[in-house]
Amino acid sequence: MTASQPANDLAAILDDGDVALGVLDNTYSPTLVEFYGELGVDFVWLDFEHGGPDPWDGGQLEDLLRAGERTDVELLVRLPDTDPTLVRKALDLGARNVFLPRVETAEEVRDAVRSARFRYDDGPGDRGLASPRASRWGLADEYVTTEDRETLVGVTVETEASVENLDDILAVPELGFVFIGPFDLSVSLGYPGEIDHPKVREAVETVRSKAVDADVPVGGLGFGMDDVNEKAGNGYQMLNLGSTTGALKQTVTGWFDAYEQNDA
Repeated sequence: MTASQPANDLAAILDDGDVALGVLDNTYSPTLVEFYGELGVDFVWLDFEHGGPDPWDGGQLEDLLRAGERTDVELLVRLPDTDPTLVRKALDLGARNVFLPRVETAEEVRDAVRSARFRYDDGPGDRGLASPRASRWGLADEYVTTEDRETLVGVTVETEASVENLDDILAVPELGFVFIGPFDLSVSLGYPGEIDHPKVREAVETVRSKAVDADVPVGGLGFGMDDVNEKAGNGYQMLNLGSTTGALKQTVTGWFDAYEQNDA
């Protein structure tokens, strides 16, 4: 008996040169992950760097993955560390799209990407070959070939050092994408929270333009739909539309604003 391995729809969108739209679920709810899939988003971002369950807790991550699989929505998992062991753990649990926080050198990126591959850059990779959930516990057909083809490992560019080393980072073989982090970048550049500061905007544009020139997909945050549409027309291929709590805040405050109190 064998089990089929599904294609990675997020990777396919990026390969086709199209734009993937997603939502950050900062409640880490399997129910909401499943619901977002029903709504038709391309990916649900799970940010384990700034919150959520411990990604070493396989059971909780598996529940989130099952919810995504139920409605055919891809999960975009940001890990809290660049540790190759953690990359391998997340992939063996069944994640297909992971990205790393606060990278600064091409060497650490290369180590992480290699850890996600059985074969890497015309040589051996560093991913462990076992029978985890990702292989359907050993039942998956052509597991090695499919995982190498369908797995994306990206990086967040969000420090001054990562911008300085960007050319080398972009040259890492099989880098899946770069995701621009303007908030942490503003901190690193000395202007915390000032994402519209000229120095921050210059750094963001440097990352965007160099990634586009290197043919590496670019991801980022959308600040309203006008901004999303502008970025989609300017080379971004992966855009986060907002968060669960942000959407709830907008809706609930809108209800209160629309409520007309009647004095008795």
